[in-house]
Amino acid sequence: MATRTSVTDVVTHPVRLRIVQQLGGRRLTTAELREALPDVTQATLYRHVASLVEAGILEVVGERRVRGAVERTLALGERMAHVDHDELQMMSDAQLRTAFLTFLGDVSGAFDRSVAHEDPTTRDFLGFGATPLYVTTDDLAAIQAGLGELLAPYLVDDGQGKRRVSLATVLVPEPENG
Repeated sequence: MATRTSVTDVVTHPVRLRIVQQLGGRRLTTAELREALPDVTQATLYRHVASLVEAGILEVVGERRVRGAVERTLALGERMAHVDHDELQMMSDAQLRTAFLTFLGDVSGAFDRSVAHEDPTTRDFLGFGATPLYVTTDDLAAIQAGLGELLAPYLVDDGQGKRRVSLATVLVPEPENG
């Protein structure tokens, strides 16, 4: 049975965050995860996978015997790995900074790996920018719900040869003039 570990405690570790991001919208075996994260040792990967399964972030959706060992197939569990509003409110300033820097570090690492891959089509899928919005908390909730609805058809690989990209969002409120 999964323990109720804080999602924040689990995903603020950079390796765990990368595991969760690899599994977003797909099912991978532990061997496929090792292939996707070649800089993470097998022992480290398995230890973090176990923590994520125990916390209910990941779920084992299949097992098969491979040369005498059991290979597990993993997917995101019921507790999708994001920090919800209540957990954000409970975080200290230091925890919040750590979580944000972990997130930025992962986005930066993914960018570096993409550029280093030397795939000529990479830049066809690359983009980044920032734009100011003027919102209330209700407006923000409506925007987030609309984005969720808009993105839903693209969250799972439908086997149609589509390229996987990572969409990262950051909301940073400007200090009020006062």
